[in-house]
Order: sequence, then C-alpha cells, then structure tokens
Amino acid sequence: MTLEQAIDEFLDYLAIERGSSPNTIEGYGRDLRRYAAYLSAADITHPEDVTREAVADHVKALQEVGLAPTSVERAVSAIKGFHRFMVAEHICDEHPTADLPLPKKPARLPDVLSREQAAAMLEEKNFAYNDDPAKTPRRNAVARASLQRDRAILEVLYGCGLRVSELCGLDLREVMLDEEVLRVLGKGSKERVVPIMGSAARAMGEYLESWRPVLAEGRAPTAAVFLNARGGRISRQTVHAICERYGRIYAKREGLHPHTLRHSFATHMLEGGADLRVVQELLGHASISTTQLYTHVDRTHIRMVYLEAHPRAHARI
Repeated sequence: MTLEQAIDEFLDYLAIERGSSPNTIEGYGRDLRRYAAYLSAADITHPEDVTREAVADHVKALQEVGLAPTSVERAVSAIKGFHRFMVAEHICDEHPTADLPLPKKPARLPDVLSREQAAAMLEEKNFAYNDDPAKTPRRNAVARASLQRDRAILEVLYGCGLRVSELCGLDLREVMLDEEVLRVLGKGSKERVVPIMGSAARAMGEYLESWRPVLAEGRAPTAAVFLNARGGRISRQTVHAICERYGRIYAKREGLHPHTLRHSFATHMLEGGADLRVVQELLGHASISTTQLYTHVDRTHIRMVYLEAHPRAHARI
C-alpha cells in the first residue's frame, strides 16, 4: 500500500469510526498530502520506508517556510495520528513518530477588547436606522432587521462566549429564553448549555420576535436563528464582516475577529471573579489548561487595580 492510499483509509477512519468534523478531516487531509508530497520528493512512497529522520526533516521544512507554530503543531499531530493508525491496522510495523515531540508554541496572550470598547460597540444607538426614501418599504425593512440581527449577534458573541461556528449553527429549538439558556453544539459535536441573560437575552428576544420574521418573509423555511438578507442561514464570512465593521467604527479596533469577543467574554468573566472551572465549562474547553491562558490576562488586570488602588503601591523605601 502506498502512503497516498493509506492516507485515504485514515481519513475514512476519521470520518466513519471517529466521527470527526468535516473541518478536521479537511485539515488533516491537507497536512498529510503535503507530508506525502515531501516524502515522495525524497523517494519515499510506502509507509514502511518512512524514518524518524524523514519526519523530523519535514517538520523542520514546515518551520523554515514560515508556517505558523499552531499550523506546524496541527501538522505534527496529524502525522503522529496517521502513523499510529497504520501500526494499529497492520499497514506497517514501525512507528517513526512515537517519540517525536510536538513543536513548542510561543506563549501568546489572547487579544481582547477593554470593557469600555465592548460597551461602546454595543450601544443601542449604533443600530438605529432611518428609512431611505430611495428604497422600497421591503428593502428598508430588511435593512432595519439586519441591523438588529447584527446587534443580537454581537451581544451573543460577547455575552455568551460562543465560537463563530457555534453561533452560525444555532437553531431555533436551541434557544430557550424562558429558561435563559442556549443549547450549543461545540467542537467534536459536544453539547453544552450556556446562560443567556441581560442585554444579550433582550437583543436575542427582540430579534426573534420582531426582526427575524422580516428576514424570513417569503423565503424557504429554515431552523437557523441568524439569517442573511436572503433568508438563509448566516455564514461565518458575514459574521466576520459584521465584527470587523462594528469594531472599526465603534470600538476603534481594526480587524476585529469574532474570536476576540469570545476572548473578551472569558477575560471579563475572570476579572469579575468567575471561577476558572465555570469559565472552562461556559467556553466548552476540554482541558482546563486551555482556559488557564486567560488567567495571565486576569493577573495583569489585578496588578493594574492594585497599582491604582493601594496607597503604598508606588512607595519606595
């Protein structure tokens, strides 16, 4: 069996046996085909011919072409999983990546908005709309509804800490405003319950009651919560564009990403005294170590508060 054939079997295994998401399978496939192409250039086309040195050379080549550390780490994870699979399936006997370490990622604090920036972006006046006499009543109604949809999207991203994929995938039956919760399908098809309260709940309630019907009018029925101007499920690209536009205009932040609102949610929760385990549950992190990244930001906040508040903070002996 060639490496290319083994890769096809591995991707089938991920899809059928492991139930991996299409995004995971696509990413692994891309990494492994690049790996196979590198080995082929070195006249290695069969699994039993792969050596640890060849794998290490490939990883070094990825780093030298400037691939991001996170991308290199994902590629190495894909390669290690691929070789484990081949040994388990008796495609080959050797596991050349068994003791190959994952490349170290430089520590990087998450990018966050300040509380003031978040508040400025979410002010109600930012979503006001004046009818354009040059537009038809229907187009004016859709424009007004789209603004209120944008408001609900931003409030939910910041108020509930959702990933953009989770927000786009949200269905009507998963919104339970009477119980003040959302049922969210996260990574690995893991379901979690997230509170929705305060301004996020109000924005969501107003959107569902008054504005979603405008976007859905005359369109094919869909279970999606957030709709585009054509009445279909909103896309990740549209949510990115919404965040960039409101971030640039009102938060004075260029290139605002939906994930920055998720980071801001977690950071501001911790600054407000939330327990780390609670934040882990709300974010849907499998490991507490992922959530602990936000404690570095929180410590910075604590230090600033101390310097501002304590009468002896700046005293020198």
